[in-house]
Amino acid sequence: MLHNRNKPGGYRPAKLLKLEGMDASSSVSSDIVIIHGNSHPELANLIAERLGVKSDACSVFHKTNRETMVQIGDSVRSKNVYIIQTGTKDVNNNIMELLIMAYACKTSSAKSIVGVIPYLPYSKQCKMRKRGCIVTKLLAKMMCKSGLTHVITMDLHQKEIQGFFDCPVDNLRASPFLLQYIQENIPDFRDSVVVARNPAATKKATSYAERLRVGIAVIHGEEKEDESEQVDGRTSPPVADKSLKGRVYDVPVSGVPLYPAKEKPPIQVVGDVRGKNAIMVDDLLDDVQSFVAAANTLKEAGANKIYLLATHGLLSSDSPAQLEESPIDEIIVTNTIPHEMQKMKCSKIKTLDISIMLSEAIRRIHNKESMSYLFKNVTLED
Repeated sequence: MLHNRNKPGGYRPAKLLKLEGMDASSSVSSDIVIIHGNSHPELANLIAERLGVKSDACSVFHKTNRETMVQIGDSVRSKNVYIIQTGTKDVNNNIMELLIMAYACKTSSAKSIVGVIPYLPYSKQCKMRKRGCIVTKLLAKMMCKSGLTHVITMDLHQKEIQGFFDCPVDNLRASPFLLQYIQENIPDFRDSVVVARNPAATKKATSYAERLRVGIAVIHGEEKEDESEQVDGRTSPPVADKSLKGRVYDVPVSGVPLYPAKEKPPIQVVGDVRGKNAIMVDDLLDDVQSFVAAANTLKEAGANKIYLLATHGLLSSDSPAQLEESPIDEIIVTNTIPHEMQKMKCSKIKTLDISIMLSEAIRRIHNKESMSYLFKNVTLED
């Protein structure tokens, strides 16, 4: 990536492979092995092509009883293996394929096993909620136990997830690609405003706004339900068992105040978006109801065009149809997750190729070069 001081944002990822004399014929040595599962073979082939190596034969299939089988065609003894496997809607099969491939390489005496996981599944379950558990930590332990010695990923939902792993983790950023798209494809982007869809996303919105030299706006509050949609008690749980009467008491604790219930104000835009292009940025697009509600609010506030940019475009269920019917003009996502079927349902979706970033990360790790170049001018909020 080149840093151009004449342009805000300053990243030129399209020229990444031209740096430091890297070419397809001499970029990596012969002891590199690239294998992949069934999650995203197109991305794996793009990475292998950029590195100038062949994606080795690794057969991953499911038996009639749905068990996952892995057969590695070539020897990986004393070689550096890179497993390219991302998370998709078939998330549990993706994870099992990755774990079995890693363990197969470990038991075949591979020198090192690097997991290239552009989108880490279960990354949103990284906090304790009531009687649940931190699923991301469990997944990290399983990956390290299966044999992974290094992990390359992109735009984790929370940066603290790196601490769950017992091996090094490189959390790459897609912000250079998204910033470049804004600068080159949004007319008069300087007359835009970066919008945080909720107060929690303000830091990320501020980071993008400072690089683009534009203002920010924040959407606060929530939509109020119609009377017809409000809970009227007909779906409430049954009445408590009368046999427990006299044996169960709700005893107040003296001196401990009750927590007041949270109640958000009606949804509103804090900031001026009238007559400007609104740009919303996030790390993951899956359930898009909140984005559609934010877009409707921005249109009511007088926004001109609305752009939605994200690193991972999971777009489950009927999300493509909701986006197609929404006032959002363009949805830009990277190819960390395959979404060709979603693009057929929504003509607004555009894809940015980030294989060049992943291939450069693999090349640097394989040649024992510093990774700091890929994190130049990257902030914690990206």
